[in-house]
Amino acid sequence: MTLRATAAAAVLAATALLGPAPLAAAAPGGPVPQPEAATAENRAAATRAATAPDTLATLSRFFAREGKVSLTAAQPRIDGEAIPVNHLSPEFVAGRAGAPVARLEFLASRAVSSDGQQAALWTARTEAGWQVVNIATGDDEFRYARLGAEKLPGGTVFREPQIDAWYVTGGSRVLPLDEDAERAVGAGGTSLAAYRARVTGAYGDKLPGSPYAARGMAGGYAEAPAGGDGTPVAAVTGGAGALAALGGGGVLVALRRRRAARA
Repeated sequence: MTLRATAAAAVLAATALLGPAPLAAAAPGGPVPQPEAATAENRAAATRAATAPDTLATLSRFFAREGKVSLTAAQPRIDGEAIPVNHLSPEFVAGRAGAPVARLEFLASRAVSSDGQQAALWTARTEAGWQVVNIATGDDEFRYARLGAEKLPGGTVFREPQIDAWYVTGGSRVLPLDEDAERAVGAGGTSLAAYRARVTGAYGDKLPGSPYAARGMAGGYAEAPAGGDGTPVAAVTGGAGALAALGGGGVLVALRRRRAARA
């Protein structure tokens, strides 16, 4: 499992000293639906948002947040084009006929600093157009996209954010791409029907409109208790909000606590 710092937990701390970051906030009226596919037009819009001067300035603060590189020396750049990132679909969990197992959550652009640090810029369609809604350390999105293409060419790579598990699916099979997914479906994977039964049992009572969602646990942006290292942790779904009501908003807190438990 990979613990990832995000803009909410890291950059916001830096902005108290360095000034406000231009990251987009979730729309007050609720999340804007994301497109069904990452078209060339959508990718180009995401790339423009990722390479905007304000975004690069925020990336400099992000990469400099722990003193690994100075603010002026960070010199972040965007490497390659934006890729689609899919998450487990609530419609699939609910058993809607014909619903795909995953749907587009956001587009990710790889950011690299002068000292080799990497981060993923999450861009999503908002009421104001395509905007950067989060920054996450590491290269998970790109690494699992590559692994999925190698394991099942032509398949759809997706993440089950509630347990931070990555899969690739094609036809009637769901195959694991990391240890969390292996624990969920076994090293050899499982059938699409069996996977649906598992996620319906785990999340079927947490869909939009459920008491779970009504209690305000439907994700988005919410303050959470401090992590095991004393650092405040924020619950973030990236602004796209596609899986908010399934508990994705609490996954960062869970990861922070699990790391502390192992320590």
